[in-house]
Amino acid sequence: MAPIISISKLDKYFGRLHVLKNVSLEVPEKQVVCLIGRSGSGKSTLLRCINFLEEPSYGVVEVDGIAVQSGEKSKAHHQLIHAVRLKTGMVFQEFNLFPHMSVLENVIEGPITVKGMNKDQAIALAERNLEHVGLLFKKDEYPLRLSGGQKQRVAIARALTMEPRVMLFDEPTSALDPELIGEVLTVMKKVADEGMTMLVVTHEMGFAHDVADRVIVMAEGELIEDGKPDAIFNHPKDPRTKALVERRPLST
Repeated sequence: MAPIISISKLDKYFGRLHVLKNVSLEVPEKQVVCLIGRSGSGKSTLLRCINFLEEPSYGVVEVDGIAVQSGEKSKAHHQLIHAVRLKTGMVFQEFNLFPHMSVLENVIEGPITVKGMNKDQAIALAERNLEHVGLLFKKDEYPLRLSGGQKQRVAIARALTMEPRVMLFDEPTSALDPELIGEVLTVMKKVADEGMTMLVVTHEMGFAHDVADRVIVMAEGELIEDGKPDAIFNHPKDPRTKALVERRPLST
């Protein structure tokens, strides 16, 4: 069976800065992959290149059978990028909720405006996903009245309401107070347990160890180690991985 995500020989430059260096990666359907590494190692850039929030400089990104060759500017190229984005849900460090919209309005906005979904259908789907993350009772509230953890859970519901094939999480707990992190990780684990393919950039080593099927370590724009969580955390091969996991032990 073909992988649901396939990245081939991906490079990304910001001016002269070479941020991603010949990255190749395959992710099977329903696999949970955590990307770990020091800040500036290219983790978030890789995630953003998968759904073309950043245009790769070189290489090919394929999601659910839709392959996009970087560097093109044609109308067909932009149509392929749009098709890839419809397959991928994205959850950011910041919640990016519209402050002037209620929780429910935030969650239905994408399906209605991007996918052309009927409003009643979008509301029914949104309400199911808000219930899924434990926030249906907040559907008429505005973001200002939510905690950080609740905002991030709404962001997850919003992404799920687009019915993606793949979920991308870019350090989803990094902007949260420590006491709120657990509620978001619990929802993410629930999504993983239901078989969603997930790529998660995270500093939460306990989550990576307990939930991921596979952990990938990045350093200086390269994938330096890739394996089962136990192998990465207990028997790292690369000295940079060893230094990383010693600096962020699983218990913290």
